Amino acid sequence: MSLGVVSLKELADPMRLRIVSLVTGAALSTDEIARELDISPALASSHVRALVAAAHLVEVGEETDEAEEPQGVASRYLHVPGLQPARDAGDPEIQTLVYQAMAQELARRGRHCAPTQHLPRLHTDAELWVDPEDWARAVALVREAADLLFRRAHPPRTQGTVHVDATLAMFGMTDETSGAQECEESRLDVVIGRDGAAQPKRTTRGSLR
Repeated sequence: MSLGVVSLKELADPMRLRIVSLVTGAALSTDEIARELDISPALASSHVRALVAAAHLVEVGEETDEAEEPQGVASRYLHVPGLQPARDAGDPEIQTLVYQAMAQELARRGRHCAPTQHLPRLHTDAELWVDPEDWARAVALVREAADLLFRRAHPPRTQGTVHVDATLAMFGMTDETSGAQECEESRLDVVIGRDGAAQPKRTTRGSLR
């Protein structure tokens, strides 16, 4: 399995975020991705090529695709999270574009929020000042939870599974009054779930419910 240099800017598109999540739990061909997301095979192929070039997806094998006419061999792709950091992760303009895409995707997913109460839920939104030790512990705990979900993800609609959203962005901030433009490099950005991504919202207080 050969990996290139990870680039963050290719994730600044809501559809690409959906594709990355989709192939976290199962390796799929571009035709399978197109059918699952109800887009054209050509569009799916274009997005997959960009994500492969940016090292967000890897080709994990080929299988006969019986859905193709004439029948052919289809490459399958998988997202393997956390292999290496993105080379442009510290670029504030690219980071903002990714968060904008995450916000669009979060809005779409929010429209499909299940009304049932049997699943645990968590909504958090905060801009805070905390001790460095507490921040480091919080990031470690959230990373552990994210890793668990990534490792245990299943193919879409696997019997016995539930369809969930988990979207996170945690990072150090500069004070707005300082005029600085960049976030601190110590941060955790996680894009997970069956469909896509999320965005931290600016607020003057924290909320957890």
